[in-house]
Amino acid sequence: MAQENIQADSETAEQRLPRHVAMIMDGNGRWAKQRNLPRYMGHREGVKAVRRVVEACLNRGIEALTLFAFSSENWRRPKTEVGLLMDLFVHTLKKEITRLDRNGVRMRFIGDRSAFDPKLRTLMDAAEQQTAHNDKLTLVIAVNYGGRWDLAEAARRLAVRVAEGSLDPQQIDADAVGRELCNADLPEPDLFIRTGGEQRISNYLLWQLAYTELYFTDSLWPDFDETAFADALRSFSGRQRRFGQTGDQVERPGSA
Repeated sequence: MAQENIQADSETAEQRLPRHVAMIMDGNGRWAKQRNLPRYMGHREGVKAVRRVVEACLNRGIEALTLFAFSSENWRRPKTEVGLLMDLFVHTLKKEITRLDRNGVRMRFIGDRSAFDPKLRTLMDAAEQQTAHNDKLTLVIAVNYGGRWDLAEAARRLAVRVAEGSLDPQQIDADAVGRELCNADLPEPDLFIRTGGEQRISNYLLWQLAYTELYFTDSLWPDFDETAFADALRSFSGRQRRFGQTGDQVERPGSA
């Protein structure tokens, strides 16, 4: 009987895992500063944390992981730092793509790619094509991305269809907008994690996070490890997601 209870508890825990985790990886610069290192070293160390989280998602069977790697506002940083970040992005993509492909990870990039060097855009396209057949984990990297940009692009595409006469304005509802957004084919994020102690979403997946459970941790991104990720998942599993219903309705489906 005890063994049956343990198995039931295990199955319940599995059911409570998020299908899609979205993350803001904050704290690289502060991690480096605490160690009297250049900020760039914090970003390099942060790549190791990305690898740990990807592996943790694969081990748990999580379907999708979206990481905010470079926001549309990050161009305001010093040009030297932006240049080093772009170099690190290219180096990491070249180094990791074979490992990701071998492990069944499908890569996707969301955001406005037009601002990037053609070589980097070619690398992103090649990574997506190489891993398109994989289905163990969809790894989405948000680069030059902003939630307001995402919504504006969706509105523009809908406006074009209205102007062409292929869409009646009365047909535009929340579902129509959602279908035009980045990640429209993925489940909306169940869990949002931000490291570094800040408690805001910073123009990230504004529409998609409408019903997402938010989790903030003081851990700086390079220090974020398997244990820290497990803590976030444990917090998520203990929450009641009501989506506008009462707690009684969620606990007893069908109750008025």
